[in-house]
Amino acid sequence: MAEYLVLGAETSTLGDFLFYLISFIVLVVLVKHFAWGPVMKMMDARSAKITDDLEYADSEREKAEKMVEEREMALKNSRSEAVEIVSTAKENGENQRKAIVDAAHLDAEAVRQKAQEDAKQAKIDAMNDVREDVTDISVSIASKLIQKELSANDQKSLVDSYIKELSADETK
Repeated sequence: MAEYLVLGAETSTLGDFLFYLISFIVLVVLVKHFAWGPVMKMMDARSAKITDDLEYADSEREKAEKMVEEREMALKNSRSEAVEIVSTAKENGENQRKAIVDAAHLDAEAVRQKAQEDAKQAKIDAMNDVREDVTDISVSIASKLIQKELSANDQKSLVDSYIKELSADETK
């Protein structure tokens, strides 16, 4: 009987083994049919999503690098424009300063010329006044000396000749 027990144990182990094997195969087929497909789809979808995310990240990184380069170029351009604006402003300021100084010199020269002309005119006016005064005085003296009145024309010719003599003496 012990022999049957051992044989039974062997057959029961073999039977259990066969049961387990068949159960495992059925379970693998069921898992493959019902779970493996959806799991593989999920894994493929996840893989595709990760790939897409990596590609998106790469493209965004490239865009960001391009934007950084564009901003650096814009900054360089704005710096050069600022330098150009400052230099232009300096040139304009210097040109305005020169123009103002030149205008002031021209105004001063015009004032000096006007003053010289005014002085010449004042001298001429003074000489004319002196002539008239000399004429009046000489007529008065001559009339007292001669005791007769000279005509105005006679007096004028006399004074003119006297002034010509004075002018000739001045030029010498």
